[in-house]
Amino acid sequence: MAKCTLLLVLLLVLGCALTSSGKSVKAENIGAKSCDESSASLNRSSFPKGFVFGTVSSAYQYEGAANEGGRGPSIWDTYMHNHPEKITDRSTGDVAVDEYHRYKEDVEIMKDIGLDAYRFSISWSRLLPDGKPSGGVNYEGIKYYKNLIDELLANGLKPFVTIFHWDFPQGLEDDYSSFLSPEVVDDLQDDAELCFRESGDKVKHWITLNEPLSVSKNDSGTEPYLVTHHQLLAHAAAVKLYREKYQETQKGVIGITLNSDWYVPVSEDRNEKDAATRALDLSYGWFMDPLVKGHNPHSMEALVGNRLPNFTKEKSTMLKGSFDFIGLNYYSGTYAAKFQYNGVPIGPLDMTTAMIPTYQSRNPLLKRIDYLDLTVLT
Repeated sequence: MAKCTLLLVLLLVLGCALTSSGKSVKAENIGAKSCDESSASLNRSSFPKGFVFGTVSSAYQYEGAANEGGRGPSIWDTYMHNHPEKITDRSTGDVAVDEYHRYKEDVEIMKDIGLDAYRFSISWSRLLPDGKPSGGVNYEGIKYYKNLIDELLANGLKPFVTIFHWDFPQGLEDDYSSFLSPEVVDDLQDDAELCFRESGDKVKHWITLNEPLSVSKNDSGTEPYLVTHHQLLAHAAAVKLYREKYQETQKGVIGITLNSDWYVPVSEDRNEKDAATRALDLSYGWFMDPLVKGHNPHSMEALVGNRLPNFTKEKSTMLKGSFDFIGLNYYSGTYAAKFQYNGVPIGPLDMTTAMIPTYQSRNPLLKRIDYLDLTVLT
C-alpha cells in the first residue's frame, strides 16, 4: 500500500518542477529547496527504498484497434468521429499508438528505461461491447489484457489497473446517458467484477476511477452534481464487491485516483482565502469528503442547496473508507480570487474565470505559480 501511494505521489514531484519559478515561499516552512534546484539533482537515490517508478496510459489514447478484437464503440469513438476538428491533425483513437498490437515493444521500452510499474486502463467496451454482461462478454478482449499483464510481470513490472478512464460504452450512453443515471452503478460494478474475476489473481493494485472530477465539471448548474454522486456510488459499490468477494483470496488493494490541484489565494485578504477554500471544496473535497466522512463538503451544501444529492445512511456507510489508497494526480497550482456570486456554483465565474490566469510555465497547457504548496500532501 505504501508503495502504491508513493508511485502516485511522484506526480507531485514532477508537478513541482513544472509549476515553480524557482522561488521558495511557503515550501520554506518545511525546509524545501526551490523546485528548480531540487528537480535538477533528482535521481533514484533521492527517493526512499521501495519507491515505485512507473508510467501511465489510458485505453482510448494508447490501444488503438478500435474496430478490432470484438471491441464495441465508446463515447470517445463517437465524439472524435463526429468532431474531427477538435484535434489539430484530425487524428482519432482508431490507431493511437497501436499498443493493442505492439504492447510487447512498449513493455520492452519500459523495462529498458528502468521502470517498476505500468498503470493502464481497461476499455469497458473491449470487455463488454454493449456495456453489460447480458450483451455478451468479449473473451478476445480479456485475452489481450491477460497477455499484457503477463508480459509486464515477465519483465518485472507491476500492473496498476484502472477500471474506468472516461471511455464509457456508447451503448449505455444511448440507453441512459451514462453517469446522469443511477443505473450506471450496477453496470460499472459488473464491469469491475469481470476485471477482478479474470485478472485479480495477477493484478494486486486496482483503481476504480481516474480523475472523476474531469467527468463531472462544467456543462450545467445541476448535472455535474448528479454525475459526481453516481460516480462515487459506483466506486463504492465496486470496492464493496472487491472486499467482500475477492480481496481475501487475491490479496490486492483497491483505491481511486483524484485530481489534487491546489488553490492559493491571490492575496492575504480574507475573502481571497475563502475563495481558495471554496475552490478546493468544489474540486478535491467534492470527492474526498464523501470518501473519508461519508457526506458532501458543508460549504457545497450551503452553496448548492437541493441541487446537491445527499447520501442515504446506507450509501454513506458504503462510501466512508471505501479505499485502501488514494492516488493524487497533481498538475498545477492555481490562484483563486473572490468574484461576485452569479448564482451558479459551477459555471464560468465560479469554477473557471475565478481561477486567475498566471504567467505561463514551461508547459504551455499549464499556468505557472510561484511555489508548490506542499500542504497537498498533509
